[in-house]
Amino acid sequence: MSEGSTALAAGTGKAEADGRGGSGGGLMAGPLGRNLGLVVALVILCIVGIATAGDRFADVDNVLTILRAASVIGVISVGMTFVIIGGGIDLSVGALTALASVWATTLATQQMAEDVHWIVMVFTALVVGAVAGFVNGVVIAYGKLAAFIATLAMLTAARGLAEIIANRRTQIVRDRGFLSFFSGDVLGVPTLVIIFALVAAAGWVLLNRTTFGRRTFAVGGNAEAARLAGIRVQRHTVKLYVLSGICCGIAAVMLMARTTTGSSTHGTLAELEAIAAVVIGGTLLIGGRGTIVGTVLGVLIFITLGNVFTLNNVSSSAQAVARGVIIVAAVLLQQRIATGGFSFRRPSSGGPSGGPVLSGSPSGAVSGGTTAEGGPGGTRPASTGKTL
Repeated sequence: MSEGSTALAAGTGKAEADGRGGSGGGLMAGPLGRNLGLVVALVILCIVGIATAGDRFADVDNVLTILRAASVIGVISVGMTFVIIGGGIDLSVGALTALASVWATTLATQQMAEDVHWIVMVFTALVVGAVAGFVNGVVIAYGKLAAFIATLAMLTAARGLAEIIANRRTQIVRDRGFLSFFSGDVLGVPTLVIIFALVAAAGWVLLNRTTFGRRTFAVGGNAEAARLAGIRVQRHTVKLYVLSGICCGIAAVMLMARTTTGSSTHGTLAELEAIAAVVIGGTLLIGGRGTIVGTVLGVLIFITLGNVFTLNNVSSSAQAVARGVIIVAAVLLQQRIATGGFSFRRPSSGGPSGGPVLSGSPSGAVSGGTTAEGGPGGTRPASTGKTL
């Protein structure tokens, strides 16, 4: 069986498993049920906002404020969704956003943008994000370092490099064409919100309608089975982190437009907000399951919740406590739906081959982590069980 056909079979099997709702069964265990639950939660949250804050919450300007705030973290969360579905984690997204914004607003870059076009600044931010993501992926996939440690190191290094480049100063965006384009709107809809919608739509197509997406589910569901089926797990892992880095570059451009600055402080704690939004959206932290629609709804819930708290003058400390409780509740709920109990095991249908499932992630699989019983030395060929 060729690599393309095995990946296609893996993705199809995974989609069918998710559609059935895993071993727990039922409508609510499937993507449609989970997303419907998120929509209901968002509606209830909006009702609470209207009841407690009245016209201040329902005002059009406030709604646009929520959407603008959601757009930046939303773009980062789309990239994070791919990484987590693939079985990894990326703690460096906030720092990469800061580094991309600083690099794209240096005097040299802005001078080049004045001589050529402001698209140079956009291109610079995207390249910086992609290169940093590539470094993350290579270190994780080929350097055999755990994703948590590798991206934590990148978080520190990227933030430090941003401070060095900016000399701990805020760099002002001077190109009026750049600011007018990204700070404008189309038919009353802010450009930043449109960018978020386009990124989310592109992410949905990539995840659900391409071989890349099917391979992502396969790698996240069972990296060893995916490797035996012919998928190049290491190469795919690198691609996932490059994609996450590109999303950070896009978010950096959006932040540059919103704040008219490039700063080493941009994206502070963005990694935590992105992970929280992805988890609230129903993506399993152990990989193998998730949706872009769920992530978008998770971002809107997370940002709307903060807006309701702010309008009701809830202290930042109380907001932090409430958000922590909500994140824990969301994780427990998704585990309950996925496994039928509060066990943090992967759903029985999550493994592409239906057999033992790796306890790690793509990074664990390629870094010499423990393989499933009867692994490479005595693993039953994928073709003898469920098709991958």
